[in-house]
Amino acid sequence: MTPVEKAVWYIESHLAEDIALEDVARASGVSRHHLVRAFGAAAGRSVMRYVRGRRLTEAARALASGAPDILAVALDAGYGSHEAFTRAFREEFGITPDSVRTKGALATLTLKEPRKMNESPMMKLPDPRCIDGKTMLLAGLSERYSDTTIANVPSQWQRFAPHIGHIPGQVAFATFGVCYNGDDEGNIDYLTGVEVRDFSNLPSEFARLRLAPQRYLVFAFKDHISSIRMAWNAIWNTWLPESGEALADAPFFERYGETFDPQSGNGGYEFWLPLKT
Repeated sequence: MTPVEKAVWYIESHLAEDIALEDVARASGVSRHHLVRAFGAAAGRSVMRYVRGRRLTEAARALASGAPDILAVALDAGYGSHEAFTRAFREEFGITPDSVRTKGALATLTLKEPRKMNESPMMKLPDPRCIDGKTMLLAGLSERYSDTTIANVPSQWQRFAPHIGHIPGQVAFATFGVCYNGDDEGNIDYLTGVEVRDFSNLPSEFARLRLAPQRYLVFAFKDHISSIRMAWNAIWNTWLPESGEALADAPFFERYGETFDPQSGNGGYEFWLPLKT
């Protein structure tokens, strides 16, 4: 079983109990940092958002079946008040708990059913190599994303593309997509940038990021860029658990070299993952 499959088993087996991310990670056999990335790559939402979605789905079923006390349903779902439950329920389904109980139907709700085991195909990965990375100064556009907004990353690349080749102090033509400042909810900062000699004379809207010297595990792909999510999923959920390698809680990034064509998506890309030493 992959870490995500173990996590789903644990969550579904303990849905009526208090669930902490640390407990899920322990049951999955990986660190919290690893599980957050692996779960997001495979499921498209964070671990705890999955837990909330599953609990609210079961609460919706109880309400549609005519549960007499909304507060009791809220408490069973892990909410301490009617107000907090209603707010979360509306955010998840776009409708109030009372409306669901009154209608007695779930047809208009997008329910979060248990994730099926072994439903994500795994791509064959290239053999990685180890590289001792130097200090790098990166500059570009940065946005913070959640698991519900991460699909907007391509539009960030579109906004950044006109700057490439015209950035003061730019070093070479490789571009970088850097993930950093991640949290347990799956939120992360993402920088689309290039390497620069220094941070002087940069446009005011540009973010600046210094990467310290780090030993990296580097995967080089020749595939079309559309394979990127499948590649991340295979690394987090298959290669890393089987390899025994441990990653540092540090920025990791995609690197697009001179052969990459942003118009067609061809030309290959690399993943650079920081190794724990």
